[in-house]
Amino acid sequence: MKKESYLKLQAQRLTAGQINRRRFIMSALATGVTLPTAMSLAGRAQAATPKMGGVFRMAVGHGSTTDSIDPATAENDFSTHVVYSRGNNLTEVSKSGELVGELAESFEPGDTASTWIFNLRPGVEFHNGKSLTADDVIATMNYHRGEDSKSAAKGLVTQISSMRADGPNRVIFELESANADFPFIVSDYHLIILPSEDGVVDALSGIGTGGYVVENYEPGVRATFNRNANYWKEGAANFDRYELLSILDATARQNAVMNGDVDFAGDIPPNTVALMNRVPTIDILKTTGTQHYTFPMRLNLEPFDNYDLRMALKYSIKRQELVDKILLGHGEVGNDVPVNASMPFFNPDLPVHEFNAELAAEHYKKSGHSGPIQLSASDAAFAGAVDAAQLISASAKEAGIEIEVVREPSDGYWSNVWNKKAWCACYWSGRPTQDWMYSSAYTNDTEWNDTSWKTTEASDQFNSLVVQARAETDESARRAQYYEAQSLLQDDGGAIVAMFASYLAAHSKTLAHDEDVAANWANDGNKVQERWWFA
Repeated sequence: MKKESYLKLQAQRLTAGQINRRRFIMSALATGVTLPTAMSLAGRAQAATPKMGGVFRMAVGHGSTTDSIDPATAENDFSTHVVYSRGNNLTEVSKSGELVGELAESFEPGDTASTWIFNLRPGVEFHNGKSLTADDVIATMNYHRGEDSKSAAKGLVTQISSMRADGPNRVIFELESANADFPFIVSDYHLIILPSEDGVVDALSGIGTGGYVVENYEPGVRATFNRNANYWKEGAANFDRYELLSILDATARQNAVMNGDVDFAGDIPPNTVALMNRVPTIDILKTTGTQHYTFPMRLNLEPFDNYDLRMALKYSIKRQELVDKILLGHGEVGNDVPVNASMPFFNPDLPVHEFNAELAAEHYKKSGHSGPIQLSASDAAFAGAVDAAQLISASAKEAGIEIEVVREPSDGYWSNVWNKKAWCACYWSGRPTQDWMYSSAYTNDTEWNDTSWKTTEASDQFNSLVVQARAETDESARRAQYYEAQSLLQDDGGAIVAMFASYLAAHSKTLAHDEDVAANWANDGNKVQERWWFA
């Protein structure tokens, strides 16, 4: 361990410019390593040192011409990259998965977790030269929590009862009830801090505090950025220019990175990983987190207001087959809750919703339904979504249930199909905490409740439990509340959480990054453009 610690220290001195390459190699040789090993260690250390410059071109498999630059309505990875390029949050999930301050230099609770104090970093400027103040934070939050707000984060910030500035660089939040997870909540990508004037923000201006300044924005097509020369983060946003492309077709996206037309391609289908691994200029990035693929059934639309019909469909799916054939093993089966063992307070005792033709047929008969059930799908939802829908149709047929797969256009899928049609394919990147995930997609006050699970007795109990667990500081009591919430959601809710999928991306070997790569979102937490560099 002493040898390893010494070499690590020398590597840090090398990358900091305190010693040169020759001095490092001589120091390494003195520990007994061979010359080739010492040279390799030097090369790895220098490659891990961020370098400035270059034009970074990135393609993602999401985006729609109905997208907006307004962070409040961002709803896919294309929009998230735009948001994170132009702005920052009060907090962020680090590359190693820890919550750290971003625009907030520090944060702490008051006497209870119903009060949270955020101390802002001094000297941070927006792209227009305006200095960041507490008033900007308050105006931004009010934009999302307003009565007429259409923000996807409204369900997250309705818990704020009041805010006040305690000087120019301190904000104090008072919550309706205690929430130990509130610092996680303000890292939500919709909640980047915007500049304000007289208490009002212009969400469409494109201005933020981020590492890149928006040059051009074409919804669902491309966005181009130039580096913010006054960016406050040291060693971040290393590219001179950043070009983001929406390439919905997986084959076209794959070819773009293989041909060198882009440097990084996200959303790589599992069935192309083996092929791309053989390309000498390409590396595959695989991270495993909370990303899950779902088939939400909307309870406000027939026939999904019927409990037995929902249960019939939950038991009619061969989930392992989906993991094997759609993910090619790059993931694990889901159990109709957006929570897995990687998250706190996961309930391992939930009944397993595995394929059971007899039980599915029994519930289907009790439902009284007859005739085909439409399932809308497009690979815009996730790579292989249409094939997954066909597999679901085939397995349901064994239980006597007829499912008609409707192939939807990729463009406009998120605005015309998801959260509107009765049953469709969907993906969620997941959230670090259960409260955050539930507040994003399952509580009755969020715009993104894509199952419209709001009116049943079980949903009422679920919403009450979420509020209770949010305020609970006793860990055993909180665990019991979350266990019950998962049970209610799995049994009565409209979400078919079929698979947890690994994030897969392909990138040029000319790119370099730190050893840690975030898994809270795809593409290094959707911050490749900020965290990576050209070696």
